[in-house]
Amino acid sequence: VQLQASGGGLVHAGGSLKLSCAASGRIFSSAVMAWFRQAPGKEREFVALTRWSRDSTLYAGSVKGRFTISRDSPKNTVYLQMNSLKPDDTAVYYCARGIQWSQQPSEYNFWGQGTQVTVSS
Repeated sequence: VQLQASGGGLVHAGGSLKLSCAASGRIFSSAVMAWFRQAPGKEREFVALTRWSRDSTLYAGSVKGRFTISRDSPKNTVYLQMNSLKPDDTAVYYCARGIQWSQQPSEYNFWGQGTQVTVSS
């Protein structure tokens, strides 16, 4: 499985962006798809996850109510809609695939290359 993340960019505070993560190869129904982010000098942190076969979702407290994770199964793509962006959301955003319902990066064995999101104040 290869993951290709895209959609990052520069946006003013309060703006929106939609990230995409296109997966090549088959994604099993038990797979968990997640978004993480990493700001300079900080550890990679969990943002959101969803089960590939269900509508179950989980969000980090810092993004809940502002970000929405979704998937398009026929397109093998996971999205992250980001609204009301803040300068603190500035980071490289990574999509990842795993099996465990987990917020820990170590539980994910496939990663996309990352896409930069910069929010100006």
